[in-house]
Amino acid sequence: MVTYVDRPWLKKYDQGVPDSLKPYPNTPLHNFLMESARRAPANTALITNLHLPVLGRVDKNLTYAELDAQSDALAAMLVDKGLKKGDRVALVMPNIAAFVIGFYAVLKAGGVVAATNPTYPPEKLQYQINDCDAEFVIAMSLFYNTVKKIQPKTKVKQVIVTNVKEYFPGAGKLLFTLAKEKKDGHRVESLAAGDVWLQDVLTQYAGQKPNVNVTPEDLALFQYTGGTTGISKAAMSTHGALVANTLQMTAVLQPKPTEVFLGAIPMFHVFGMVAVLSVAIQLASSIVLIPNARDLNDVIGAIDKYKPTLFHGVPALYNGINNHPDITSGKVSLQSIRLCVSGSAPLPPATKREFERLSGGKLLEGFGMSEAPTATHVNPPFGENRTGSIGLPLPDMEMRIVSLDDGDTEVPAGEVGELIMSGPQVMKGYHGMPTETANVLREKDGKIWLYTGDIARMDEDGYFYIVDRKKDMALIGGYNVYPAAVEKVLKDHPAVLEVGVAAVPHPEKEGQEALKAWIVLKPDQTATEKELIDHCSQQLARYEIPTRFAFIQELPKSDVLKTLRRELVRMEMEERETQK
Repeated sequence: MVTYVDRPWLKKYDQGVPDSLKPYPNTPLHNFLMESARRAPANTALITNLHLPVLGRVDKNLTYAELDAQSDALAAMLVDKGLKKGDRVALVMPNIAAFVIGFYAVLKAGGVVAATNPTYPPEKLQYQINDCDAEFVIAMSLFYNTVKKIQPKTKVKQVIVTNVKEYFPGAGKLLFTLAKEKKDGHRVESLAAGDVWLQDVLTQYAGQKPNVNVTPEDLALFQYTGGTTGISKAAMSTHGALVANTLQMTAVLQPKPTEVFLGAIPMFHVFGMVAVLSVAIQLASSIVLIPNARDLNDVIGAIDKYKPTLFHGVPALYNGINNHPDITSGKVSLQSIRLCVSGSAPLPPATKREFERLSGGKLLEGFGMSEAPTATHVNPPFGENRTGSIGLPLPDMEMRIVSLDDGDTEVPAGEVGELIMSGPQVMKGYHGMPTETANVLREKDGKIWLYTGDIARMDEDGYFYIVDRKKDMALIGGYNVYPAAVEKVLKDHPAVLEVGVAAVPHPEKEGQEALKAWIVLKPDQTATEKELIDHCSQQLARYEIPTRFAFIQELPKSDVLKTLRRELVRMEMEERETQK
């Protein structure tokens, strides 16, 4: 019988993918940018674009030489203003050129990037900025007032402000100023004393470089994650961990320098930050920046004009594209896209099939975590993709499935348990949270293992399958039920666009749980509760079939478009309170 020590997945690697990439280069993460700027200075690094009613879609490119020089200048300013090695800098921006400049500037200055969702409410933003002790914030002007509102309750001394129009072409900048800047909240009439505009910094410090020795062992990133408790925790990762994961993904996906990456997944999340930004920068490839992936019209307009070849996303995004009228009508083609990687949530087989039919490319399901930023598994791009599988572990990753009862005993291949992993990209721990760190990072066999909290299994060939999160498992009639498995079945119903399933307190039997499904139907489609139950009964056991259904317009989602089951449960409890 195959064992985890055998690493059966190695036999399923595509040709040319090595078992190991060791030794990894003894360099910091920003060395990828510096090297790409040296060997390909004129290559386009970033494409900033927008659609204007008068001009159509306009854009402005930033080359590798420009990106390297501008991040140098900002890094020099940060050091000059007192940033010390290991200090954290908060980035409050979506996917815009200034985010990338700020990201590499902080690293070059020896700082630690603490990127946050810019649309967070003030209280959540304040918590994260306080937790990381940031004294500098780099923010887009749209969010400047929010930052200033919370600043008195933080240690922030200075805010560096950028306006999204700074990287628009001339005509686009003018029209944006006249038609959208004030209306959409981007205009800041004047900065508070001590704050500075990014462009003024770049002018004042042009040509300067920071003189900071950054090593692979130094911290590079605080990635905030809700985790299992809902408390926002900062997963701490080193330069070496991020370098390793960048090279692991490059080795497996085998992208070319000529790739055009669609930068739709948020870069303030590790999926976008590492899988898109760092991999593309290492290759000296181009990234089409998409500030808001929820704006499907913008995403599809960018695909139409820039013909991206590589696209990282989440199931909800691929599903939305599949069903967009410009795609279903044939007005816009997806044929330029040769490879996609889907993460953050289970990929419905129907979504995969339809996207591959429309694009002619491959849509691979993968898996990753903020605590192992970011990727740990992916299906092979040229080899076999197994339905429902997150694929094979990346090179240099060790995997085990251990008993849910004791968290230690390895279960045989094919049986479910908790997925644990060890590898070069695993985090150092959670900032300021030793108990939480000890719960997920444990020493075993002389190695540090990350306990993922995911229920999974491995088949005989080394393909892994996520069954569900431990915390989401439901107990229905004495049986374990996994909402993710139920969601997969419901998503295969032809009328269903999206679905979320969660366990809620049983309304009639105290101390017991009931399963509820929240359904978003496709436009112009109908389905009844009975039809959905009949559909489920063909593939699920009776106790796995939801007994309660709700038809809603939209599912609550995270910043990377993952369905928030805890929000569904909250909605249910609020509805019950209202009905009392």
